[in-house]
Formats: sequence, structure tokens, C-alpha cells
Amino acid sequence: MATSASGSLLVRHEFLLRRLHSLSGLVPVGAYMVVHLITNSLTMMGVEPFQNAVYQIHALGPALPIVEWGFIFGPILFHAIFGVVIIMGGRSNVSHYGYAANWRYVMQRITGMIALLFIFAHVFHLHGWFHFDLWLEKVAKPLGGARFSPYNASSTLAAAMQSSFVVPLFYAIGVLSCVFHLANGIWTMGITWGVWVNPPAQRRAGFACLGLGVALAGVSMISLAGPLTIDADEAMKRENEMYEMRVEEGSVMPNEHKRAGH
Repeated sequence: MATSASGSLLVRHEFLLRRLHSLSGLVPVGAYMVVHLITNSLTMMGVEPFQNAVYQIHALGPALPIVEWGFIFGPILFHAIFGVVIIMGGRSNVSHYGYAANWRYVMQRITGMIALLFIFAHVFHLHGWFHFDLWLEKVAKPLGGARFSPYNASSTLAAAMQSSFVVPLFYAIGVLSCVFHLANGIWTMGITWGVWVNPPAQRRAGFACLGLGVALAGVSMISLAGPLTIDADEAMKRENEMYEMRVEEGSVMPNEHKRAGH
């Protein structure tokens, strides 16, 4: 009975849910991904730019979890869960759309599933999913998670990425899947929302989305290459100097939980 009711709910609100699903993929999920990649690419510029960017994020203080769940994790979960529902109910569209469009249709779903698994693994690897000590010390860290410390951003990110040659390879596959899913999803969203409705407009939009995808792929590879070039020990020394200086001037509140070695 419950299954039937939930199925009926999806049927009744399918149009709205699909619109919200496509919109959430652009804002805030897609927008956040672009900002996240650009921020991570600052590692190529040295310890200071990336650490300063992380300080700005954590300056939100107690509001940070609200922002994370309201504008990042919540929308990602909605987009992922409803995306799985769409995939489970999807059917091949070769005869209707032809080879190229069907290839994009299939790749959108494959990259969506890869992106979902990657995001869950990525959040665990660097942040451990949950931020209470018992979980971090007894579960996450023994399993190789929670490797990132915000106040030692470059050094801990470098150590996490340099721990095995498999890690950057896994990240490259995951991030490029996210990039394709976003770029192709924007093109599909434009058709769904009636932004480009005729073949010439769709063709122009296709080139624009391709350009966006190539640009983001480049930024994503820079964001992965940066941590691989960092000397973690030297970076940690500079980060600790920055922390002590900022605490002394009052721009950062002391917080040992956000430092490496806690």
C-alpha cells in the first residue's frame, strides 16, 4: 500500500519533480561544483591562496553546516535520489533520437551514477561524512577517511592525494564524470525548459556546453595536479605560521579540531 501511494505521489508530481531535478543540477549543485573546482585549482598558486580561500569559507562559523546542508548536501541528495529514480525508469531511446543523442542519453546516466559514488567516496575520504570525534577516530580515520584539515588545507590535501597512485586516478575519473554530467545536463536542461527549441539553437548550445565542459575539465585537472606538486611538510610549516599569525591578529578563532594532528 505504501509503495503504491509513493508511486502515485511520483506520478502526480512528476512534472514538478523533473523540473526541480534539472534546476537543482544547475543551481546550486552545478554552480557549487564550478566554485569548488576553481577554489581547489588555487593549490597551483601556492599554499597561501588556497589556505586563505579555506579561511574565508570557515569564517561562516556556526552557519557553515546550515549553508552546507541547505545549499550543497541537501540539493545533491535530492538530485541524486531522483536521478536514480529516473535511471531506474529509463528506456533506450535509439530509435527516437538517433545515435549521437542516444550516446549522450546513456553517458548522462552512466556519469551520473559514477558521480554519485565518487561524491560519497570523496566526502568520506577528505571529511569523513560526520564531524563528531567518536565517529572520526573510531570509524572514518581507521578506514582512510577524514584526511583533510581545514587549517592545514594544502598539506593535508597533498598527503591525501599522494597516498597512492590509485587516488588521483579515481579522482580524475570521478571529477571528469561530474564535468560531463553538468555540461551535458545544461544542454538537456535548455531543451526541457524551452530555452533552445529548434535544431540551430540546439546546435549552438551544444557547442557552448562543449566549450564549458572542456574548460571545466581543464580546471579540474589543474585542481588535481596542484596537490600532487606540493611538499606536504613544507606546506604544513607555512600553514601553521599563517594560523598563528591570524589567531594573533584575531581574524581566525583558535580551533585545534580544524588543524592536522588533532
